[in-house]
Amino acid sequence: MRPQPLAACLALAVFLLLGGASASPQSVTPPPASTPASSTVAVGNPISGRTLVYTCQGCHGITGYKNAYPSYRVPKLGGQSAQYLTQALLEYREGKRKHPTMQAQAQSFSDQDIADISVFLSTLK
Repeated sequence: MRPQPLAACLALAVFLLLGGASASPQSVTPPPASTPASSTVAVGNPISGRTLVYTCQGCHGITGYKNAYPSYRVPKLGGQSAQYLTQALLEYREGKRKHPTMQAQAQSFSDQDIADISVFLSTLK
């Protein structure tokens, strides 16, 4: 895991989730009146997240589990903040975090899937 302060990670996650990197004040236009306003931030549904995390349990659900190669401890996900989990999955999906299994998993998830998974896992103890 990279040694970054949690506050910086959370601030970056909120910034990216709110579309801060792509929107400029000059280019923002309100949606047409006939189209309902849509948010760029997906709101997580813990019920949907519960069904999506079944593959996560194979590695993350085993106390003290270590991979055979490369050898490292697999982090526990239950109880982590939804913001942290969302940021981590987005970074795996974008290739910013390097782990072949996690990159493959994250690439299979939509933004809504990631929000659902993050919210569900954050409710676990």
